[in-house]
Amino acid sequence: MHDPQLSRRAFATAAALSTAALSAPALLAQTPLEKSKIAIAVGGKAAFYYLPLTIAEQLGYFKAEGLEVEISDFAGGSRALQAVVGGSADVVSGAYEHTINLQSKGQKFQAFVLQGRAPQIAMGISPKTMPDYQTAADLRGKKIGVSAPGSSTNMVANLILSRAGLKPGDVSFIGVGTAAGALAAFRSGQIDAMSNTDPVMTMLEQKGEIRIIADTRTLKGTLDVFGGSMPAGCLYAPVEFVQKNPNTVQALTNAMVHSLKWLQTAGPSDIVKAVPEAYLLGDRALYLAAFDKVREAISLDGLITDEGARTAVRTLASFDPAIKIDKIDLAMTYTNTFARKAKERFKA
Repeated sequence: MHDPQLSRRAFATAAALSTAALSAPALLAQTPLEKSKIAIAVGGKAAFYYLPLTIAEQLGYFKAEGLEVEISDFAGGSRALQAVVGGSADVVSGAYEHTINLQSKGQKFQAFVLQGRAPQIAMGISPKTMPDYQTAADLRGKKIGVSAPGSSTNMVANLILSRAGLKPGDVSFIGVGTAAGALAAFRSGQIDAMSNTDPVMTMLEQKGEIRIIADTRTLKGTLDVFGGSMPAGCLYAPVEFVQKNPNTVQALTNAMVHSLKWLQTAGPSDIVKAVPEAYLLGDRALYLAAFDKVREAISLDGLITDEGARTAVRTLASFDPAIKIDKIDLAMTYTNTFARKAKERFKA
């Protein structure tokens, strides 16, 4: 005999299932991941340079893609890279130009989603220790703070020095990180100049403690310094990892492009709510002023341009004799295959 109660129960179960299916289409339609646990190494996570990574983590975008991501924070991008080379992390969140540097040493790494379309690095001198500063040539013999030796902040400093006829060996580079340690080193006079990211640089600038001599926090400033667009923070990994784990790489890219899309319309209060309190370095207003300054430097869709890649190799070759432009296969250093799919999905 037909039991109306059973029918009702069956109907309720079916309705609940279809609601679940509607609310989690991404999970149901998901291609199985080759690797769901991923270790990402980053150099200075509190910096705006890595804001898209922080947003993807804090707003659960990695989880939504079926990923369990563990992020390890290091003093600078060069240290984060060492973690992947050494096998303790799978992916680096760091500067694109490392893929070119690595290739020149016979190591094949590939960037697969862009976080920043400008380096967001500024370089400045201390009016306290260098009151008579006139040109970058005055930096000879001085101590320059960078996030970590060999990092992107170091690369920008090398470029500024090379234009003034100085070599990296003409100064002393000191690793100071990208947060409170950098502020302390600069304010105490341990360093005479600094190449670093925001919010640190804006905090020093707004209090009149630093004099900026080169600035890549805006698209115009980037053009002035590099002579073209310059890709910055991205996710990159060994080429072998990208080829062996395409679904995992796609899931990582989806989470990042989802984050870039959110950042396009996020207001100051959204940002402050989403980032950990420690990132504000004790000054919410200054943090937001700094965000305003770098906002346009954040990538819109995760794609790396051919022009940007050419600017990067040209820049590195200008002060590093080990980089031979004609020997670098730029097409191997990045791929837009994953970002294009993510861009389409999130309408970024």
